[in-house]
Amino acid sequence: MAARRVNQLAEKVYVRIKAEIADFRLLPGDRFTETEIAERYAVSRTPVRDALYRLKHEGFLEVAFRSGWRVLPLDFARFDELYDLRVVVECAAVERLCQSDREFDLEALKAIWLVAPAQRETSAKEVAKLDEAFHRTLVEAAGNRELARVHADVTEKIRVIRRLDFLKEQRIAATYEEHAKLLRQILRHRADQAVMLLRAHITHSKQEVRKITLHMLHEARVLHTATERPRRGGVDLALGRISGA
Repeated sequence: MAARRVNQLAEKVYVRIKAEIADFRLLPGDRFTETEIAERYAVSRTPVRDALYRLKHEGFLEVAFRSGWRVLPLDFARFDELYDLRVVVECAAVERLCQSDREFDLEALKAIWLVAPAQRETSAKEVAKLDEAFHRTLVEAAGNRELARVHADVTEKIRVIRRLDFLKEQRIAATYEEHAKLLRQILRHRADQAVMLLRAHITHSKQEVRKITLHMLHEARVLHTATERPRRGGVDLALGRISGA
């Protein structure tokens, strides 16, 4: 039972820290210690250490002797490779969708993306979630579980930089327009046109990633944490203890 409880707490810590990275509370270069995280969440260091090493294995953090943990700097070469993989996976899924004789339930996507400008979501954080859901739904609808698994892994790794994209109003508008065009082609089973639009859509996002600066990351943190309490030692202190700890 003790081991199970540690695993459950480690999972909660893992999810919370990953969310902080995605929400710009923890930025590339930020440092912290296991003790700070343990005190902050009111848990022991064992589940914290388990969570941190899991995040290290996934490429989010690094650990250094004596100096604790650090959020890894943005690796744009790696992001390029992840976006290339995303193109392959999503294009394969969309082509499969368009060529299938099965009927796919895409009504939920139509209700979100095929709307008038006045009905569009304007919150950057919410649009980022809707964008992820749009692409995830298309891949999952294709019915290939391995494609969906790989796509979910890529999505996790590029979440931070994708969310930055939606801090620009013009990128929100462009995403609505591009998603609407792509969705219409899929509904008409026009594979060639759909794949072409999807490839251009993802390529555009990839190009925007290259424009990200550390200043933009700091601006994003200010925007997302303006109402939270001050940070100490590189770690935001606003989220509080882990439930059930």
